[in-house]
Amino acid sequence: MEQIIEYFNNISSAHRSIILFGGLTLFMLIETGIPLFKFDFNRWKHLGLNLFFTFTTILVNFLMAFILINTSIWVTDNAFGIIHWISSFRSEPNVWISLIVGMLIMDFISAWFAHWASHKVRWMWRFHIIHHSDMNIDASSANRHHPGESVIRFSFTVLAVLLVGAPIWLVMLYQACSAFLSQFNHSNIKMPKWLDDTLMWVICTPNMHRVHHHYRQPYSDSNYGNIFSFWDRIFKTFKRVKNQKLRYGLDTHPEVHEVTNVISLLKIPFQTYRPEIRYADDENLED
Repeated sequence: MEQIIEYFNNISSAHRSIILFGGLTLFMLIETGIPLFKFDFNRWKHLGLNLFFTFTTILVNFLMAFILINTSIWVTDNAFGIIHWISSFRSEPNVWISLIVGMLIMDFISAWFAHWASHKVRWMWRFHIIHHSDMNIDASSANRHHPGESVIRFSFTVLAVLLVGAPIWLVMLYQACSAFLSQFNHSNIKMPKWLDDTLMWVICTPNMHRVHHHYRQPYSDSNYGNIFSFWDRIFKTFKRVKNQKLRYGLDTHPEVHEVTNVISLLKIPFQTYRPEIRYADDENLED
């Protein structure tokens, strides 16, 4: 465990890039061999568009990294936050408690809660539309976020670090796991049911998260999780459906040219708001 702490305490930008793009490459290779859906689209154009938003996210995080780092340094130096409060009841700190509690709370605040809020708060949803407008969900879709949403997500991460009292090694470890698992649960991989059923008790699998990318509600308002799957069970936002029935994209933004053009996507949060569409009949895609 000490080696892991040492590694993430001093992880370089190059190694963080290897984790990000290594995971993307791995899952794109797997989904090429065993895809769930055989999409009829230009995969390289799709990848290029999503890589553009990947790099804008990297840029936002790079420009604001000093806030995250200084927050982590401050909570560590001042023993502020939940894991420090827990440690105060023990004769000496327990790194495993810090790891487990820290990962759980950071995933809840900076992933599940931030994601849920992005669906419930209108001005946040306007930025989150860009992520949901993808009509061909694959591993690269994990990184498709408007720069404005990247700032929003960064703010929730800083809040999580503050409340947890997370040291820098825990912050870096969490971000690495979050990026890797996000690419995994967005990937177009056909998984054996037994494996998916087993993993889904703890982590978010592709079969679970795909439901969230269905083109209309209420399915798009479910399965918000990123690393851990049980938050959706706890807050009753968990849905399980036959993935083959899913249709990706957004019913409010159905035009292909609008959701496959960088300039159009960047403009969406600042355009006239399009309210949700009401349907006469409810869908039933449940298993």
